Amino acid sequence: MLDPQLVLGAYAVGVFPMADHRDAGGVYWVEPRTRAILPIDGFRLSKSLRKTIGRDRFRVTADAAFERIIQLCAESAEDRPETWINTDIERVFTTLHRLGFAHSIECWEGEELVGGLYGLALGRAFFGESMVSRRTDASKVALAWLVARLKAGGFTLLDCQFMTDHLASLGAVEIDRADYCALLAGALDGGTGSAAASVRSAAATGDFFALERPATSPPPAPTAVVSGPVAGQDIVQLLVQTS
Repeated sequence: MLDPQLVLGAYAVGVFPMADHRDAGGVYWVEPRTRAILPIDGFRLSKSLRKTIGRDRFRVTADAAFERIIQLCAESAEDRPETWINTDIERVFTTLHRLGFAHSIECWEGEELVGGLYGLALGRAFFGESMVSRRTDASKVALAWLVARLKAGGFTLLDCQFMTDHLASLGAVEIDRADYCALLAGALDGGTGSAAASVRSAAATGDFFALERPATSPPPAPTAVVSGPVAGQDIVQLLVQTS
């Protein structure tokens, strides 16, 4: 069984767990030679996606259905018959969510969950784990909302793990391990001690819920923060604004 502190320590040094398939009895640890990241100011907002977000085609929430999102990501689908999310990974991320480290973005049509993503927040880094779409553009909308949320909350690194054509079309780039480790160290405030110490010093740096903070609360970064209910137009505004 995966230990939450072990998982946090692994992410703090650039390593993450995967499983061979849904029913795998264990996990293996991965440290890619090249890493896909999406620069916080580099999200590629196409005209069509901008319209979809601005018109609030989907109702978008954060941390409203974490367990349902991770289960949806783990389901087999026509374009993804197998998954790397086994029960150990699902269990430990559910625990990390309850501890305040793991988060989700959900896209809804009415009361139906039709897409979203989940990942891990540590320091000013967010490690995207998986995203899912059961409607056209649902995962793109979820990622756009995530980027806007990270931008508002003062995050500096969005780790996408492996490059895909889908991520590349949205602005993701591939960097080598050394460059990634430098970005990660900066996002964890340059922690150079043990993994556990890095986790402790960086655990609450980024503000994942900055978008919902009252206007009287000081923003964690010089980017614009939208207070009160968040609409698609607010997200578009954050995405097109340069730091």
